[in-house]
Amino acid sequence: MAHTSQLGEQPNFDLANAQGQNNATDPEKASSEQLERSSVQPRIDHAAERSLVRKLDWHIPPLVGFLFLLSFLDRSNIGNAKIAGMEEDLELQGNRYSWLLTIFYIGYIIFQFQGLMWKIVRPHYWACFIVFAWGVIATCQAATQTWAGEMALRFLLGAAEAGFGPSIPYLLSFFYLRHELGFRSGIFLACAPLASTFAGALAYGITSGHPKLASWRLLFLVEGIPTILAAFLAFFFLPDSPSVAKFLTEEEKEIAKARGVRQTGQEERPKGIVWKDILLTLGDLKAWFTALMYFSCNVSYSSLPVYLPTILNQMGFSAINSQGLSVPPYFISVFVTVGTCWVADRFQQRGLMIMCLSLVAGVGYILLAACPGVGPRYFGTFLAASGVFPAIANILPWVVNNQGSDTRRGMGIIILNVVGQCGPLLGTNVFPTKEAPRYVKGQIICAAFMFFNAFLAISLRTLLVWENKKLDEKYGKIDREHLAAIREGKVVAGEDNAGEENYGKYFRFVL
Repeated sequence: MAHTSQLGEQPNFDLANAQGQNNATDPEKASSEQLERSSVQPRIDHAAERSLVRKLDWHIPPLVGFLFLLSFLDRSNIGNAKIAGMEEDLELQGNRYSWLLTIFYIGYIIFQFQGLMWKIVRPHYWACFIVFAWGVIATCQAATQTWAGEMALRFLLGAAEAGFGPSIPYLLSFFYLRHELGFRSGIFLACAPLASTFAGALAYGITSGHPKLASWRLLFLVEGIPTILAAFLAFFFLPDSPSVAKFLTEEEKEIAKARGVRQTGQEERPKGIVWKDILLTLGDLKAWFTALMYFSCNVSYSSLPVYLPTILNQMGFSAINSQGLSVPPYFISVFVTVGTCWVADRFQQRGLMIMCLSLVAGVGYILLAACPGVGPRYFGTFLAASGVFPAIANILPWVVNNQGSDTRRGMGIIILNVVGQCGPLLGTNVFPTKEAPRYVKGQIICAAFMFFNAFLAISLRTLLVWENKKLDEKYGKIDREHLAAIREGKVVAGEDNAGEENYGKYFRFVL
């Protein structure tokens, strides 16, 4: 879709528009009254803005990251439970275990529409409800007696978790500007491999003892109950927006409002959904590119945590040692995830980063498929984990970076997840028991999709370069020093950069 049709529907937030237009009838369009107020705001002190962002950093990413850690823990601990006795107790013969993994993602896909609930319901209400819901379901797994009962619980768990993790980068965009978003998303998404680290360590501690309750049931209890309690953290400590955050001073709230003008053209986030923007996003090729990339990564992402303990077990390690040895690859991945997101933000080059990470993961899976020795195969798990998790952590903010309204950002996340979460339907079924211990076919499929993801990343980057050239032709080539001044808050909000992130004249796609 050409930019003339995409961008033409959005207001050009220059000073004339700020003083003369009235778009109050559209919740995503700034009113002239709001923009007039923004145009006379004092120049933002750069040091004060950095202080504001640091405060946000201490409160928002750690909280949602901790909740996502619990989310990932509750979905992936089934891999640890399997080798801790669940396989025998629930009689998981044949492809029954694969179906337990698959049914989770069926629920996850069907309920992806919840991504826009952050826009409809006050965020702290929604977060509390959805965290409490999946916490109860996850804990109930400890009481299941049959495979059918576990199937039902896994479906409900997927439906509940679909309302949280996939759309957190969208929630973060309510608090951060485009060039700040990737690193904060990286902090949040690094909690996925961190959760896998805790899963292995907790499982090691639980299964090495001799509890009266079956080890796998105790595992679900120990990791499910904290999620129920954490729902109240979301209710009391997650602000709906910077302007109502209790940890900010009045001066900092004013700075946050000025940042809101710079971002959307309004001091407060626009309410409601613009249905026209949903249709525009459905016709945007960029949204489908990133969705395919997410699909490719998820083939590998979904299978690694739930099969790694089994793979290590079948390399010759005991069940207990397999739990412990699954920790280091994920631990390294945490630092790679945060580091690569920071670098991609610093240089605004997310596509190249995703390409490199995908190649690293592909090589890791090749080692797992081709090498008979334990050492090279274990090293391959490090490469796979250090490529797959960070690649996904860079894909999610790339979607939000390159859509220019709240509705479009939310719809981009929904497309990403509806298509992308189909990847686990394949990824969780390419490791059949009969192909143990090498799982050559499964490892080759994962490698192929990671190499394909590298191709998609460089292809999308090429498209974005071309579209940025068209924007340069329309608005004039950007003075990079001036753009840096805008991003650092040295240009008055409303002066010539109001709505800069909602297809204003300084909007350029992040490469």
